[in-house]
Amino acid sequence: MKNNSALLIAEIGINHNGDMDLARLMIEKAAEAGADAVKFQNYLTDDFLSDHSLTYTYRSQGDQVTESQYTMFKRCELSEKNLVFLKESCDQAGVLFFSTPSNTEGVDELSRLGVPYLKNGSDYLGHLPLIRHMARSGIPTILSTGMALESEIAEAVTAFKDSEGKELTLMVCTSLYPTPKEHVNLRRIPSLAKKFRCNVGFSDHTNGWEAAVAAVCLGATMIEKHFTSDRNLPGPDQWFSSDPSEFSELVRRVRDVELMMGSPELGLTAAESSAREEYRLSCVAIRDLQHNHVVTERDVAFRRPAAGIPPSQAERLIGRKLRRDICKGEPFKMDDVL
Repeated sequence: MKNNSALLIAEIGINHNGDMDLARLMIEKAAEAGADAVKFQNYLTDDFLSDHSLTYTYRSQGDQVTESQYTMFKRCELSEKNLVFLKESCDQAGVLFFSTPSNTEGVDELSRLGVPYLKNGSDYLGHLPLIRHMARSGIPTILSTGMALESEIAEAVTAFKDSEGKELTLMVCTSLYPTPKEHVNLRRIPSLAKKFRCNVGFSDHTNGWEAAVAAVCLGATMIEKHFTSDRNLPGPDQWFSSDPSEFSELVRRVRDVELMMGSPELGLTAAESSAREEYRLSCVAIRDLQHNHVVTERDVAFRRPAAGIPPSQAERLIGRKLRRDICKGEPFKMDDVL
C-alpha cells in the first residue's frame, strides 16, 4: 500500500450465498466503501467436512436457523469459472481479489489468476502441507491465528519459511462472532511482530470500527472485516458483517488515524516552522539600553516572537557590552554584544 497504509480487506467469504450476481454487487459496494481488496473462500466442502449429520445453528433475518453444515457450505462453493468471474469483477471495480483455498488445487487456481495474496484460515493453521504449498507458490501469504497456541503458530511460520515463502503476514484473530471487547487482545499485534519478525494484521470480528483503528495504531499492516451488502440477507455471517455504511466509516477512521500517526522522526514538521518563529520566545531588552552597557540578568526578558537569541542561550549575554543602543522590547542578537 502507498505510504505504508494498512490494506483494508472486505471479507465477503460466503455471504454471496452462491449467487454470482450478488457477489458482484458486494464487490462493487465494497469498492465504493473504500476497500482496497475483497476476499472470498474457494474451498471444497469435502476437504474439511465428511459427517453430513452435523448441523449449525445461526442467526439469519431475525430468526434462528438450523441446517446441515454440509448443505450450508456446499451451496457457497466456488468453481474455477466463478473465480475468473470474481477476479474480473474486482478488476472492473478497482479492488484487489484474493481468496482462501482448502487444497493445493485451489492454491494453483488462484496462482493462475495472478492473485496478490493467499489466505489460510484459522481452522487450517495446522494444515502444514497446504501452507508449504502456499509458500512454494511465491505468492505473499496470510496466516490467520485464531484458536491457535503459540507453538502452533511457530510450526506454521517455520513450515512457510522452510519452504522458501517470500512474504508472510500473521493475522491476530479471535474466532468469536462477534468478538466481545475483552477477548480482542490487540496487544498480540506487536507481540507477534516481535516474536516472528513478520508483518502482522488484524482479522476484525468486532462490531464497529474502533478495534480496527486501535490495531493500526499498534502496527497492523492489514485489516480484514466481514462484509455484506445487506445484513438482512439470508446466511450465517450476514448479521455480524459490516454493511457499506459501517465499512465506509471504518475506512475513514483508519485513514484519518494514519494521517495523525505521521512520521516517527523527531523534530519540526514543515507546518510548524512558521509557527515556531511566531510562538516561541526570545531574549529581549526589558528597557532601553545604551551602547557599551554591560548586560545583566535584570536587563533581559523572554518575549515573543522568536526573532532573537533563544531563552536557553540567555547566559551568553550576561556580562557582555552592547555594540549599539537597544530599545525596550527589541530582541537581542549575538552580533549586538562584544
